[in-house]
Amino acid sequence: MTEHPTSHEGRQPLAARSQERTRPRAQAAGASPAPAGPPPKPQPQPQAQAQVHPAQLQAQDIAGTARREGDRLRFVGAATRRIARGIDLDEIVLGLCRATVPTFSDAILVYLRDPLPVGDERPVSPFVLRLRRTDRLRLNADDGDQAVAGALPLLDAGSDTVPAAELCEVHSGGALSEVLRGVRPVFGDSAAARAALPELLGDGRSVPSGHRAILAPLRGRRRVIGAAVFLRRPDRPAFEPNDLLVAAQLATHTALGIDKAVLYGREAYIADELQRTMLPDSLPQPTGVRLASRYLPAAETARVGGDWYDAIPLPGSRVALVVGDVMGHSMTSAAIMGQLRTTAQTLAGLDLPPQEVLHHLDEQAQRLGTDRMATCLYAVYDPVSHRITIANAGHPPPILLHLGGRAEVLRVPPGAPIGVGGVDFEAVELDAPAGATLLLYTDGLVESRLRDVWTGIEQLRERLADTAQLTGPDHSPPLEALCDDVLDMLGPGDRDDDIALLAARFDGIAPSDVAYWFLEPEDAAPGRARRLARRALARWGLEELSDSVELLVSEVVTNAVRYAERPVTLRLLRTDVLRCEVGDDSPQLPRQRRARDTDEGGRGLFLVNRLARRWGATRLSTGKVVWFEIPTRA
Repeated sequence: MTEHPTSHEGRQPLAARSQERTRPRAQAAGASPAPAGPPPKPQPQPQAQAQVHPAQLQAQDIAGTARREGDRLRFVGAATRRIARGIDLDEIVLGLCRATVPTFSDAILVYLRDPLPVGDERPVSPFVLRLRRTDRLRLNADDGDQAVAGALPLLDAGSDTVPAAELCEVHSGGALSEVLRGVRPVFGDSAAARAALPELLGDGRSVPSGHRAILAPLRGRRRVIGAAVFLRRPDRPAFEPNDLLVAAQLATHTALGIDKAVLYGREAYIADELQRTMLPDSLPQPTGVRLASRYLPAAETARVGGDWYDAIPLPGSRVALVVGDVMGHSMTSAAIMGQLRTTAQTLAGLDLPPQEVLHHLDEQAQRLGTDRMATCLYAVYDPVSHRITIANAGHPPPILLHLGGRAEVLRVPPGAPIGVGGVDFEAVELDAPAGATLLLYTDGLVESRLRDVWTGIEQLRERLADTAQLTGPDHSPPLEALCDDVLDMLGPGDRDDDIALLAARFDGIAPSDVAYWFLEPEDAAPGRARRLARRALARWGLEELSDSVELLVSEVVTNAVRYAERPVTLRLLRTDVLRCEVGDDSPQLPRQRRARDTDEGGRGLFLVNRLARRWGATRLSTGKVVWFEIPTRA
């Protein structure tokens, strides 16, 4: 509840001011009396002078009325503009309170339906009003607080809250229900208001007598959503009939604004949920790389956008890093972003080269519509070879932060945006040294009304280099702190677009932790695979895993040899887990099934599922890879 310090100065009645102006000038100036002698003979007053006083009074009354009406119109205009400036529910209600107190009333109580119906929703029963906000005028110390407060309990200056009920249930057919149904404001001393106000404020609450209270229903587009009570103190002029029109205007603008605010709040909630579901809930934890991400919407009024990021695990311990930007800030942009992100995930699962992924994304964008355009950068990191392959479709280039603190903008062919059609995309393969950090971002981070995109990219590169200097040449800055520091470079006026940020720290897998062999598709391949796996485990000091690993390797290699026509690949990777990958040229993926008692086979994948922590199969352009993981520590 907000209080407004002010005071009301008493004004002389209009007739008194008129009589004072018509007094003789000598008497008003305090002239000395005439010398003693016979009194002067009174002079007759002209008839025209005697008739001028009523005309002057009437003219003054008309001028005063016109002045008051003009002030009233100006107040209504200013108040409705202030109410209309609000976007959310609290701003609109606050605008009504601040606009009316103390100019129009000394106190106001605003009740709103709880819960507020949204749009065409059917309101819930029972009809309950909740006191949303109160505002009042604070009495000055020399204005007789106790006397006025005693006459007007609702304006008690000694308490911080207005003593009114917080909840009020509107009973069908009751006095309050009839006033709300009538929509028009009523004076507090009317028969309808005298019965409705105790129901609204609660038993034992009184309101001023006379025209010093107005009860105004708040009706939105389809239904009554609340009520407002305007109150004046006894030492202030009472409300006039024209003030009912003012209260009606204020109530109408407030109710329509609340309707729009509730609809906007629902749309904002839907936008937030849509944006949240379109972006990954959490990032994967692939072997050899650490990931961190950030997303910032453009503004509170444009919560949904077309920026996205993704990290997709690939066969061979690789990971695909994706960042994209669909043009626009609307539900349509978010929907298109979701379709492109799903398409990219599907294409990544086929293990297509980055340039082929962008080519298929371009075709998909053209199928969605002629004006569906987006930029995208697709990169694949291999922790074993310490290489990264990048293809670009009109997106800002990534920045690589080396371990020593040097930051460089990678030279990647820019390409055309997705959706243009008829263009080829080119991929480049670059070194990805251990300890380096790759930063993928959207143009909202580097471009704004205050700077062009290349100036922003250079500022981002310098910011990364300065941050790396703080941790020294032998240590990389923490990923989460690095992302926060990058976003801190945004100043006022720099948030013209939403921002997606994806940071990848390359740890890689050391060559000593990798064992790789080719096996001919013959009957002796499973036995050879067991021997090779046993030797690798002994070299790594993991002999306790030999029995289970040899059994699983034998089963998976046996299945591969059965369908392969070319050499089978076997690879062991030692990280925090032991990962085994077996590849062949057959595209048919294995499926676990329950073998019957009379079947000679069909139990291999059952054993893999029981003994391995995780396992899976991925189709490649050259065949498939079946993999499983076993913990290296109990």
